[in-house]
Amino acid sequence: MPQRLGVSTSPVKTQELVVATKNKKKLEEIRELLKDLPVRVSSLADYPDAPRIVEDGRTFEQNALKKAATIALYTRQLVLGEDSGLEVKALHNRPGVYSARYAGEDATDPKNNRRLLSELRGVPMKKRGARYRCAVALADGRGLIGVVSGACSGRIALKPKGTFGFGYDPLFLIDKFGETFAQLGPGIKHAMSHRYRALKKARRLILEYLSRNA
Repeated sequence: MPQRLGVSTSPVKTQELVVATKNKKKLEEIRELLKDLPVRVSSLADYPDAPRIVEDGRTFEQNALKKAATIALYTRQLVLGEDSGLEVKALHNRPGVYSARYAGEDATDPKNNRRLLSELRGVPMKKRGARYRCAVALADGRGLIGVVSGACSGRIALKPKGTFGFGYDPLFLIDKFGETFAQLGPGIKHAMSHRYRALKKARRLILEYLSRNA
């Protein structure tokens, strides 16, 4: 079972938390990691007329903040903006903020993975170090609540392995296990991933916010 982020005993009421994403797999992960909180998680799928967000920030934090602020002003609800991606040392930390569209505007996970492998062709395993990074911003209609981040280190495998997860998970090799996130599955990934580590920090901000607004 995926590791939970802890259980609150504070007398707080359930409130809507809008996750500013249309990515169903990302939303599923966030819901799982925050499932013990007294919040009702919704997403942009529940707000089809919400303004379109152009992710033009130079950092994950800037993109996460833009998502949270834009949707909070529109919905007047508590909003979680998240941006994450892969940084590969041999590629000078690319693809970075362009991770989701590394293979172009019509990119898919398989296309992105193929481009990454192509760029790393001939690079030995000892030089294929990488890290996943995640930034989470929280805001409501009155302003910014906070921005936190998390990271997880690994290396890029020589070929995709595994069927779980999404994004670069079939290539993201965890040395401790000798397997990719896509092989390890959610039970292990959710206990050590970049997203888990960022949301663990965000969870504290959410509980503080709920307590103040109970």
